[in-house]
Amino acid sequence: MNNQAERLRNILVPILSVLMGFILGAIIMLISGQDPIAGYQAMLKTAFQSPKSIGEIFVTAGPLIFTALGFAVANSAGFFNIGLSGQALCGWVTSIWVALSMPDASRMIVLPLAVLTGALAGAAAAAIPGLLRAFFGTSEVIVTIMLNYVFLYTSTHIVNNVMAPSVLGTNKGVTKIIGENASLRTDFLKELSGGSRLNIGIFLALIFLVLIWFLMKKTTLGYEIRSVGLNPFASEYAGMSSKRTIVMSMVISGTLAGLGGVVLGLGTFGNFFVQGSSLSIGFDGMAISLLGAGSSVGIFLSAILFSVLKLGGQGMPLRAGVPIELVDVVIAAIIFFVAISYLIRFLLAKASGSKKEVAIVEELDGKSDPASQEGGKI
Repeated sequence: MNNQAERLRNILVPILSVLMGFILGAIIMLISGQDPIAGYQAMLKTAFQSPKSIGEIFVTAGPLIFTALGFAVANSAGFFNIGLSGQALCGWVTSIWVALSMPDASRMIVLPLAVLTGALAGAAAAAIPGLLRAFFGTSEVIVTIMLNYVFLYTSTHIVNNVMAPSVLGTNKGVTKIIGENASLRTDFLKELSGGSRLNIGIFLALIFLVLIWFLMKKTTLGYEIRSVGLNPFASEYAGMSSKRTIVMSMVISGTLAGLGGVVLGLGTFGNFFVQGSSLSIGFDGMAISLLGAGSSVGIFLSAILFSVLKLGGQGMPLRAGVPIELVDVVIAAIIFFVAISYLIRFLLAKASGSKKEVAIVEELDGKSDPASQEGGKI
């Protein structure tokens, strides 16, 4: 298959998935008696109405980039890390706990320590399913899903029964706000973005986009992770330790998810409060990684798109009378079309008029899961 045509197709598939998702959302609006043009205009006006709203787009995108990177690393090794929500929650709780426990420490000490411990908490949470998969062959999907609930209720117990009263707020299940010494926010970024919660977290996310690309493309560990993802038996025959690689890929994935929770805590909210359900950034991160084909650039653009959808969607009921639930329908439709990317690839190959390309697409997509193919291209 022509390399240039394949690269073009890899770009067109996510773009067409997004367009088809918006079209399906518009059809649903029409069926329900809503004006889709007014609805989407309201979304864009809300998302880009001021420097503050634009700043909030990047605030939302920061944690999503981390969880998407975490999913992409695990997916490159051939695993579906469904536990990103729980791992991010571990990072959130731990970083806030450390920050509140050192109220008088200097910023140079407490901030790096809070970030590091939060990342390690996410890594530890992901190491459990990694070890079970490597040494006992358990399904990482089942284990990570169940651990999401374990970490969710453990975090509630920690806040309500373990944390010292000195770090808790007046309301049950809510901690105090962290001090400026542990915050990722700065006065400069606040003024620059018109008073938004824009913080250093988005810049950390951009740095890790580059670091993970370098890790996966330019290092031996990255090569081993991708090799195990393609064929663990051949990797073992070539002298690679698939068990070590499995554990390392899950630990890296959990570290990134934990950093997503750190940014959520030290940057977005500034405290921790009991969660009623698993964090949405975990599942959204999976969708972003798949939509971005696992590449760093794709993940960044997809995270910005999801942020615009989520923030802009809040203005749709007020400006156009469109139910906010339709935003979730659009997101779900985009994910659906990404999941059936085989069909889009087949149609593109068909449109190019090349019978050879059609046959190759059928062969490639018939041998492996489309999601796994799209997810490992960091």
